[in-house]
Amino acid sequence: MKFKIKKNVLLEALNNVSKALSSKNIIPILSGIKFELFDDKLVLTASDNDITIQSIIKKDDNIEIINTGSIVVKGKYILDIIRKLEGKFINIELFDDYKIMIYTENSEFSLNGIDIKEYPQIDLTLSSDVVSLPVSELKNMIAQTNYATSMDEARIVLTGVNIKIDNKLLECSATDSYRLALKKINLSDSFEKIVDIIIPSKNLGELFKILPSDFDGNVNMYIYNNKVIFGFENIIFQSRLISGNYPNTKNLIPNDILFNLKINRNDFYNMVDRASILNNDKDNNIITLEINDNLLKITSMSLEIGKVEEKMSVNCSENIKISFSSKYMMEALSKIKGDEVVLTFVGEIRPILLKEAEDDSLISLILPIRTY
Repeated sequence: MKFKIKKNVLLEALNNVSKALSSKNIIPILSGIKFELFDDKLVLTASDNDITIQSIIKKDDNIEIINTGSIVVKGKYILDIIRKLEGKFINIELFDDYKIMIYTENSEFSLNGIDIKEYPQIDLTLSSDVVSLPVSELKNMIAQTNYATSMDEARIVLTGVNIKIDNKLLECSATDSYRLALKKINLSDSFEKIVDIIIPSKNLGELFKILPSDFDGNVNMYIYNNKVIFGFENIIFQSRLISGNYPNTKNLIPNDILFNLKINRNDFYNMVDRASILNNDKDNNIITLEINDNLLKITSMSLEIGKVEEKMSVNCSENIKISFSSKYMMEALSKIKGDEVVLTFVGEIRPILLKEAEDDSLISLILPIRTY
């Protein structure tokens, strides 16, 4: 194996696949990155058995392929070396069977490698069951739902995001039993099968990091019984699925309403943020919202520190008093993109619904907290 490659191209590919590496993996070889050099491309693969990421660098002006071959190299060291080497191009050459030389005009490194035969066989064959959606929509979907998953392994299904597809409607939901985020996307093409899968939250977080922000193309989502593969540009990202039945989150959304309140998102966010300053409990951070005679008031009190009160005039003649987690409210508000948010109140001990004033594709729900 011998090739010459642009540093920035190799470094980007290594940064992407390295997100699948785990220093705690019980299989030592999975701390390595698999290099496979073919006549027309370089393929880099990394996996921790939970996710697998593959990056493909095709033969063009970025890479000069001299001799084909394959090797597994410790991910941490190869990434650090490439990151710190100077120069536009980097040479990599395999010698003595399981050693590689990494060199530029002024620097040279020799690394011990591992026989590729010891690397686990990972099937990245693409399924015929494929859903295509824009990268921007997938990034939004992850950002607007992934935050609401649970950290409690006791209910493993709630540590993932539930994706359902029926015909042209894709619904993505996440809940930790105290809040809910539900995002709906209308697909351009119909999907013949009914999809109901749960993707681990952590894995979606890693996918989000490598999804390009400046790419206006589509992501293909390939669906299997026990895994899902996302393919975009030169990247293949595979994640295991969580087995189990996800709760019917639609039952959490009330059908009846007491009243709606349209309010400026930034102003309301800042009110909630300031009201939470004096609360020591950063996890719950309970505040109370009260509406009375066109006046919205938010209060928070700590016996040890003091009290805060925020007021705002609103166009609402209804009356209500309800307490909730300021942390949950601010996280939900931060995922809404529009200038105005609609708060739907159902009752003082019923959930609060949030959605953008001009777009109802995202619904957030927060359960109230009893303070008596």
